[in-house]
Amino acid sequence: MGCCSGRCMLIFLCALQLITALERQVFDFLGYQWAPIMINFLQIIMVILGLFGTIQYRPRYVILYLVWTLLWVGWNVFVSCLYLDLGGLSKDSDILCLGVSSHRSWWKDNGLGCESRSLPSTGWQSQENPELITVLSCWLEYQYIEVLHCIVQLLVSLLGFVYACYVVSTYSDEEDSFNFIGEFHHPSKPSQLLF
Repeated sequence: MGCCSGRCMLIFLCALQLITALERQVFDFLGYQWAPIMINFLQIIMVILGLFGTIQYRPRYVILYLVWTLLWVGWNVFVSCLYLDLGGLSKDSDILCLGVSSHRSWWKDNGLGCESRSLPSTGWQSQENPELITVLSCWLEYQYIEVLHCIVQLLVSLLGFVYACYVVSTYSDEEDSFNFIGEFHHPSKPSQLLF
């Protein structure tokens, strides 16, 4: 029963990671942040592989998910440090958009409770540059929303890591006693496959 509940919990956590990664992907697309778009895409693929490995009893896929989860945790710590201006990083740099565009986080102009005002000059109104909009005040500033996204990802990923380790350990225990043809093998009895 313990193995089944561990598998079920990992399946639930993988599904939750997929939902949160897709939500994050949407907002990164809206902000034209190309580095997070690529990393989120890899996250979605790896979580699907981890989910597949959990459902199909494939420990190698779950191990791949484990290794990726460590990289994903590192990415989220990096993004958190970037938005909090820690470690010599700056939220005003163009690292996340790979220097391709001048766009920033979608939440910067569309955050929770943000009041924005366009520049008053009529000459500027024909321009479609997001930097021409002035944000007056927000209920929660955009960098904290981005950090909250990272914290949610970190919490779910760390729980997923713990349960994936448990699932891999139970799979390796089951491999010692199951021959994948439908018979349980006990070390004291000779296997029918050897004859």
